[in-house]
Amino acid sequence: MSMQTTSLNAEAEPMMEINTTPLIDVLLVLIIMLIITIPPQTHAVKLDLPQNSETPPPPVEPTKNKLVITQTGAILWNGTPVTLQQLRTYLDVSQQMNPVPELHLQPDANARYVVVDQVLAVTKQAHVTKMGFVGNEAYMTAF
Repeated sequence: MSMQTTSLNAEAEPMMEINTTPLIDVLLVLIIMLIITIPPQTHAVKLDLPQNSETPPPPVEPTKNKLVITQTGAILWNGTPVTLQQLRTYLDVSQQMNPVPELHLQPDANARYVVVDQVLAVTKQAHVTKMGFVGNEAYMTAF
């Protein structure tokens, strides 16, 4: 008899739990439909590429200045030892040339960083735009 009373009480009470499975199924279908209907994003970078001309451009051979920093801290401008003040005047003169010559900086693998930093500061103050580091493969064996 007690079984019948508990079953009657269970049927009389309202159910407090909600079945969320159909709700989740509907939401998943809506998300999939949203993903399918959104157009794919295309990221484009617009570049102005050079046009193919029938006449080749004339070869330009600008002069190149080589700046070497030795292990002892000496600064060589095209093989001639210079001070930082002389280097600044040489860089100022070379930046006035047309076309502007390239500056090839080649520090020794064991050169002190302070000297290289001072040279880089001078080149920055002289507003050098065409500069490259030469001989980077020497650093592979330095470490």
